[in-house]
Amino acid sequence: MTGEWVDSAERIGSDLHLDLSGPGSRRAVLIGALRDAVREGRLAPGTRLPPYRSLAADLGIARNTVADAYAELVAEGWLTARQGSGTEVARRAEPVRPARVPKKAPGRPAAPAHDLQQGRPDAASFPRTAWLAASRRALNAAPNEAFGPGDPQGRLELRSALADYLARARGVRTTPDRIVVCSGFAHALRLLYGGGVLRGPLAVESYGLAFHRSLLDAASVRTIPLSLDEHGARTEELSSLKGVRGALLTPAHQFPTGGPLHPDRRAAAVDWARSTGGVLLEDDYDGEFRYDREPVGAVQGLDPERVLYIGSASKSLTPALRLGWMVLPEQLLAPVLQAKGEREGSASILDQLTLADFIASGHYDRHVRRMRQRYRARRDLLLAALADGAPHIAPTGIAAGLHAVLRLPPGTERTTLKAAAWQGLALDGLAGFRHPAATMPAADGLVVGYATPPEHAYGAALEALVRALPPAPEPQM
Repeated sequence: MTGEWVDSAERIGSDLHLDLSGPGSRRAVLIGALRDAVREGRLAPGTRLPPYRSLAADLGIARNTVADAYAELVAEGWLTARQGSGTEVARRAEPVRPARVPKKAPGRPAAPAHDLQQGRPDAASFPRTAWLAASRRALNAAPNEAFGPGDPQGRLELRSALADYLARARGVRTTPDRIVVCSGFAHALRLLYGGGVLRGPLAVESYGLAFHRSLLDAASVRTIPLSLDEHGARTEELSSLKGVRGALLTPAHQFPTGGPLHPDRRAAAVDWARSTGGVLLEDDYDGEFRYDREPVGAVQGLDPERVLYIGSASKSLTPALRLGWMVLPEQLLAPVLQAKGEREGSASILDQLTLADFIASGHYDRHVRRMRQRYRARRDLLLAALADGAPHIAPTGIAAGLHAVLRLPPGTERTTLKAAAWQGLALDGLAGFRHPAATMPAADGLVVGYATPPEHAYGAALEALVRALPPAPEPQM
């Protein structure tokens, strides 16, 4: 019975909106409206029209009026009608469209020839086939209730898969009930501070994403910078910051300068949080990608009740997925869920189910290992290009992640960025990541993302980069 209903519904044809408000008889107005719809391209050649009975019922006019209109348009060549096939727009009735001159959007700069900006994985490497297979398995296994409004905490399937993966790969101590799914790190900040779960002031690293600081500014959260060196954030400074209630850190790979947070400073940060009742926000944005060092576990493993762990699929898979997760201290779980609302409004339930299968089936691990090898090869090509063409430029932060920092001679960052633009190269300068209130000495540099360019264009991008770099200083006499 169901199949017969579907077949009959398909034979009805497309819904058709027509304006019959013009002067004249119903028949003349209908003929004119159909003719205009074909002429203007709203009814493309080959479009199947509704049977005249259905259209008459939709428009509230007599069947004979619609039948006569169809017959006249067939006679004029606008429509075709065949027994058993219904009525269609004639193939030769091409629409007449006004000529359009493409206009460039005002103020939009031309796309760069090469993109070496940070923060983006290799888009061409998204595992489409494996993801599609995971999606099919997830949809076939999903219970009917999964297609409802959704639990704001996130699907249990994904939270369970994440709890197992994060414990195994990142040293996170958690259970599925302590995880809240979100759409990424920015969404987590909005929930925590915009939603009133946490309050400032908040200590942050002297170099970080200006976008994150803007989100905190919008929530009226004052940020206080911590100094940085080759061992990461100087967390010993926390004890001297009066009134600070939390600290935002990137301990696995300081963003953007690179390098893990020293073990002593990890311990100092946790001790500070325990003694003051503060909270640490751990941004584990690319912890899976390391090349020349042993993996560095999450700070959250030292104290799950004082460290709020935040991760996402943005770097490991794609930012287009818009899936992230928070591993919360117990006392923050209810306030975060209250801030999020009664229904899941940010993260696709179907994508959650697919990611859960993708992780549980082992495809996520295999993808990360494959991309770790690919990104390491790209990093090595960058280092080789610098060693050959600009040996005086020192790269840092190269043991992990998707970007490197190139230290420049003092006072050369701005001119180097201009030279890069002349080479058609999109680059980020280090100064753009510096906190406005930072007191540590400023450094000139470039933040070079080596994951973004397509494989065939990567060599040319590196050549353009080397051409844009400042020359070696003259030797002192």
